[in-house]
Amino acid sequence: MTLQVRRTWWIGGFLVPLLLALSCRPAVSAEAPAYRPDPGWPQPLPHGWVLGQVSGVSVDRDDTVWIIQRPVKGPHAAPPVIAFTPAGVVMASWGGPGKGYDWPESEHGIRVDPTGAVWIGGNGGSDGQVLKFTRDGRFLLQIGHPAHGAASNDTSRLGRPADVAVDPAAHEVYIADGYANRRVIVFDSETGAYKRHWGAYGTRPEDRPQHYDPRGPLPRQFGTPVHCVKLARDGLVYICDRQNDRIQVFGRDGHFVTEFRVAPETLGMGTVWDLALSVDPAQALLFDADGQNERVHILDRADGTVRGGFGSSGRAPGQFLWVHNIAVDSHGTVFTTEVGEGRRVQRFVPIAPR
Repeated sequence: MTLQVRRTWWIGGFLVPLLLALSCRPAVSAEAPAYRPDPGWPQPLPHGWVLGQVSGVSVDRDDTVWIIQRPVKGPHAAPPVIAFTPAGVVMASWGGPGKGYDWPESEHGIRVDPTGAVWIGGNGGSDGQVLKFTRDGRFLLQIGHPAHGAASNDTSRLGRPADVAVDPAAHEVYIADGYANRRVIVFDSETGAYKRHWGAYGTRPEDRPQHYDPRGPLPRQFGTPVHCVKLARDGLVYICDRQNDRIQVFGRDGHFVTEFRVAPETLGMGTVWDLALSVDPAQALLFDADGQNERVHILDRADGTVRGGFGSSGRAPGQFLWVHNIAVDSHGTVFTTEVGEGRRVQRFVPIAPR
């Protein structure tokens, strides 16, 4: 597969945008490592638990691996939130309806922030909220409330939010919003107070339908879903515009920096389902979970060039059925989750070069 890159630099004049572009590019690029699946990870779940669709994964500062899944009906349904040790042993589990908050209708996305707080979203028809918990499942904060339909400029509720990322220094939470809305929205991560929001190219979002044509002009608004948000150490914000086959990049104030197109001939569910950044100091690589082509693309963060990848369609270890989320631990180990009929979490270990 090929990847095409399209860049646009905003802020009046010529010299200033050029200098901004150069300053925003990572200084170091890297070749992608190879990976092998670890079919023995995780270890068998306790109590005969059965996973439903696994719709989120996050790795915390201690390399604990967190997943969120949609419980199946029956006596052996696993809890929605499960934490695994690096060895793949279940160490904690919780989740579901409780007092003081609105548990989502359909669990979607989990993020453990640098302070250790656990954030979750939901993409059910009435899910207009994100929730914040402690590691042991104690409720801390709700942003938004259950609601139906799109309202991309309503700051009081969300639209089936897909993902969050937290900047602890600024006390801000960024939300990819989402399956109904077409925006990124930022709140205070401690109080839930609204800060700012924007649509594609840093513009005011609109809820009118979008059409993606690989051969035509790119849509000026995000499609739905706006499926992920990731924060790099250098201040850049990466957004998954899933069905438009592109990654858009912003400053943290919402100004547009650039975009990368990933397998842009792909239609259907699109190619940019989730992203993870590599753990080297420059975060030189982006890992893109492509659930339409059942592939993890490894991209150079400097220019979006494909450096490698792994995966294919199927049920065997190392293959995917709707790869949905991706995360990387401090050793460069990659974790993926699958929705649809995949319903699992997989671990991919870097292969040392010979």
